[in-house]
This record gives sequence, structure tokens and C-alpha cells, in this order.
Amino acid sequence: MKKLLSILAFMACIPLAIKAQKANHMDTQKADVAAISEILESYYFKGIYEGNLDLLKPVYHPGTLLFGDVKGQPYAKTLEQYLDGVAHRQSPKDSGKPFKGDIISVKVVNSIAIAEVKVKMYDFNYHEFLSFHKIDGKWLIVNKMISDVQK
Repeated sequence: MKKLLSILAFMACIPLAIKAQKANHMDTQKADVAAISEILESYYFKGIYEGNLDLLKPVYHPGTLLFGDVKGQPYAKTLEQYLDGVAHRQSPKDSGKPFKGDIISVKVVNSIAIAEVKVKMYDFNYHEFLSFHKIDGKWLIVNKMISDVQK
């Protein structure tokens, strides 16, 4: 009888433990989405807008590759090529043309994530997918896919 009561008490606690694990996982996921959103708003969009490499470089993994299409033409660059282009162009801020960065969604699975964003700059409307990986506790962009789309 004592053994049966112990088993019943143990089984009664299982749903509580599962609920606590799910809540902890959801809190961690919310924190990761918030961290990625902060990177996008404070570093990525702002860095692109200002042409500020000091903001952009820290959010990219050094091996990041960029692919997509711009005005219907294939686009493929290394991170070094991309940052060089940013450094040698007139920034959207200095151009006086409209700029807007919007986060569409951020999805996180353990140490990987994907952010879907839209960036309006110059005469372009980019739809982007940014792959993130959490390395040494820090979220970094490891791949950037872009397509210049009509509004």
C-alpha cells in the first residue's frame, strides 16, 4: 500500500514537472526572439540605414554568405564583399530617400533561428530571410537571402 501511494504521488507530480519545463522553454524562446529582434532593430536596420560598419560587423558571423536577386539579376556575395559595398556607397540616411525596416517574423528552434524582414531603401523593396545561429551565447547572422520585390 505504501508503495502504491508513493507511485501515485510521483505520477501526480509528472504533469507539474512537464508544465514547468514547457513554461521554461517558452520563456527561453521569448527571450531569444526578443534578443534577435533587438539585434535587427538596433544593429541591422540602423547599421544599413547609417552605413555604419561598427553596427553591422558584430551581428554577422565572419563566414556569412549572401544570396538572392536584385532587379531580377542573381546576387551572391561574401560578407567581406557586402560590407565593402556598404562602406563605399552613399548611406540611405545621407541619400534622403525613404528607409524602413520591418520584422515580419522570428522563429527559433534551440540554437538556430530565421528572421523574415522587409527593408525599403533607395528604390528597392527587399524581402529577406536571415538565418541566425547562437554561438557562445550570442545570436549571429550566418546567412542572408534577399529578393528585390515590387511593393
